[in-house]
Amino acid sequence: MPHALVTGVSSGIGAEIASQLLALGWRVTGFSRGQPGQEHPALTHVPVDISERGALAEALLDLAPLDALIHAAGILRVGTLGALDPENGKAMWRLHVDAAEQMIEATVAAMPEGARIVLIGSRTAAGSAGRAQYAATKAALVGMARSFAIELAPRRITVNVIAPGATDTPMLQDPSRASVTPKMPPMGRLVQPKEVASLAAFLLSDGAASITGQQIVVCGGASL
Repeated sequence: MPHALVTGVSSGIGAEIASQLLALGWRVTGFSRGQPGQEHPALTHVPVDISERGALAEALLDLAPLDALIHAAGILRVGTLGALDPENGKAMWRLHVDAAEQMIEATVAAMPEGARIVLIGSRTAAGSAGRAQYAATKAALVGMARSFAIELAPRRITVNVIAPGATDTPMLQDPSRASVTPKMPPMGRLVQPKEVASLAAFLLSDGAASITGQQIVVCGGASL
């Protein structure tokens, strides 16, 4: 039974990814602060705040070797020029970029040939008014993923970024983003977490073995 680590497993995209992988026969270790809303014999939940470097290091210590790592945990803090809070930028960088680096650094040596790494980015990486700090962290994920993909290609370990547009998750209802409302995609509805999760599951499949170093946008036509 292949083993995947999924972060942000308690809600939103992370929860849906875990659910789909469990249905496909994966064993899932889930990292999140909150308790997952699902129970499954193949799901092991580790309560941890991965934005805390020491706590994450401890959670990774006894982790069995991974066939896949999916980093879906995220936060959104908004702010326009003249009202930017540097602490928000630091928090998003730590959770989105630095935690991803820490997890990959700690686990990749034990990964088998052909393992998969998927990072959940954002279409906002291309730039969005009021979301500069968030966009910067998600853009950084792309550069990091492509760099790691080059290094890991000889081991046939793929590294990709899924970049959703406005997605129907609890993050969308976060009061801290009230000043910057999401734009409805041309398709007339928000992206669904299951759609992002289905792409993640595909990137873990045999059919995606040659896809690496890519940012794949899922946005309901918002990028058109």
